[in-house]
Amino acid sequence: MIYQLIVFGPLVGALVAGLFTRSIGDRAAQVLTTSLVAMAALLSWWVFLQAPTETVEIARWIQSGPDQTEGSLLVNWSFKIDALTRTMLIVVTSVSALVHLYSFGYMDEDPHKGRFFAYLSLFTFAMLMLVTADNFLQMFFGWEGVGLASYLLIGFWWKKPTANAAAIKAFVVNRVGDFGYALGIVAIFLMFDTLDFAEVFEQAKAKQAATMEAGGLFGLGVDPITVICFLLFIGAMGKSAQLFLHTWLPDAMEGPTPVSALIHAATMVTAGVFLVCRCSPLFELAPSALHFVTIIGATTALFAATIGLVQHDIKRVIAYSTCSQLGYMFFAAGVGAYEAAMFHLLTHAFFKALLFLGAGSVIHAMHHEQDMRNYGGLLKKIPLTGWTMFIGTLAITGAAIPGVFGLAGYYSKDMIIEAAFASHNGAHMYAFWIGVIAAVLTSFYSWRLWFKTFLGKPRGDMATHSHAHESPLVMMIPLYVLSIGAVLAGVVFYDQFVHEGAKAFWGEAIVHGDKNHVLHDAHGVPKWVKLAPFAAMLLGLAGAVLFYILAPGIPNALARRHPGLLAFLENKWYFDELYNFIFVRPARWIGRTLWRRGDGAMIDGAINGVAMGAAPAVSAAVRKAQSGFIFRYASVMIFGIVALVTWIVLGGLG
Repeated sequence: MIYQLIVFGPLVGALVAGLFTRSIGDRAAQVLTTSLVAMAALLSWWVFLQAPTETVEIARWIQSGPDQTEGSLLVNWSFKIDALTRTMLIVVTSVSALVHLYSFGYMDEDPHKGRFFAYLSLFTFAMLMLVTADNFLQMFFGWEGVGLASYLLIGFWWKKPTANAAAIKAFVVNRVGDFGYALGIVAIFLMFDTLDFAEVFEQAKAKQAATMEAGGLFGLGVDPITVICFLLFIGAMGKSAQLFLHTWLPDAMEGPTPVSALIHAATMVTAGVFLVCRCSPLFELAPSALHFVTIIGATTALFAATIGLVQHDIKRVIAYSTCSQLGYMFFAAGVGAYEAAMFHLLTHAFFKALLFLGAGSVIHAMHHEQDMRNYGGLLKKIPLTGWTMFIGTLAITGAAIPGVFGLAGYYSKDMIIEAAFASHNGAHMYAFWIGVIAAVLTSFYSWRLWFKTFLGKPRGDMATHSHAHESPLVMMIPLYVLSIGAVLAGVVFYDQFVHEGAKAFWGEAIVHGDKNHVLHDAHGVPKWVKLAPFAAMLLGLAGAVLFYILAPGIPNALARRHPGLLAFLENKWYFDELYNFIFVRPARWIGRTLWRRGDGAMIDGAINGVAMGAAPAVSAAVRKAQSGFIFRYASVMIFGIVALVTWIVLGGLG
């Protein structure tokens, strides 16, 4: 029963708030949804500490064909509880509960608070369905659920054209990735006659060997497991905003800031990382797919970090930071360090939610001003927000006293970089060096954000600065809690996730190939490798201090000297322009051309013909049947029942 309360509690809150807010009022809807998600968080921590590994069947969901026959489909609705699930449960519910609480203050003046909280809880439910799934189809249900919820939340302020455009963009780009995932599900069923995780993973090696003996996929010598892994990863690229399918993520900042925190820290974007780690038994049989994951992840980490250097919108800086950090998680999985990927997912949830909610507190204080060029000197006005974001910045950059103590990112990010160096993956050294370079850039743009926001002299509208004030307590409490997580999550979970206790903790939730001992080997890398991420953090910090404190004229001088490079980065490597040229403009041209050639008139004529001709005739016939006499309705029901029974009896006799 405990798992049902965790998963379905937020759904109940979403339904009540969504359907009955007008009856119960906004405050009741807020309290109900927040209480149910908080209950789910407490129960999730209890499950995490109890460490159960089990599958709980809820119901038989889909059955097509007789049991145990080739080509039949049986899908149960079950909860798969193991270390991966338990980790995701505490991440999703904890961050969601804090976001719900924070939203009491942030959305206080919004006239549609009940609808907003309903969407938040729906988002949480969909993600919980995804992470507790025990088969690919059930996971796809949650996968599409978070896509729907993200569309609703990103476009929550629907009167803003930019919010509507961002919501549509997120929805469409994710459909591209989801198409790959859907094809992967079809391929899995065709190969295994099941979609159950346990059965697929158990049969994978034998099925792969048998298929390759027979000449591979379609007799072309192609490994079907590799094809499946590529398709699944395309889905992961869309959800987790990896290179080529990343363009929706920065635009998602058009939604309210609590939405940004929930998407980036705990729900939608972490789904892709979870999928790859859940499917480790398949990916371990597909080294080419793992190489691809490594290259895409590492390249994304660098790509997003370069764009974060020049962004002025405080939320967009943090958004590109998310994109970059997800790249770290993916290349960790690509080199076989799935445990390190999940460790970074956990620590990242704390400090990224802290940074986003802290940015929301800044925006709240500055009357919704988001351009950092109009900030400055805010530490005096909002010191509590400033120091909590300082902690978040220390955590994401990997600050530490080596050998003594480090914040969350120090342990998880360093483990990823060390694992890349120790791995035997063909792309591992590329990932290692890119990871180190991206760490320099991460430190630079993170400290740039903090310095430009909280230090120096006030810039922009002085009236806005003079009225800036600290956020209410209901918004600050989540920042305090997340600050504790940003400080302690790394050191507390290090042994359990990636050191001596890792094997016992993960159990069979993560599978490694026969020669894949990267996590063990990572602890024995040379000392310079262990110190490289820390040195990168110091180098980025030194650069930010020079550029934004000691010699603040340098950035403008560099911009004048290298306008082409600045434009390239400010325009996000021109991906949006490229996609607009390749996809959007041709699609619009085709649509307009077909319309001008008369298809529009034909369609309109057909629709109007149905509306004016067939519809009235059908409705007139139906009206005659609706006489209002009960005995006529009863006669029809009796005749229908007699006909049905007769058909069943005759069918049985035949």
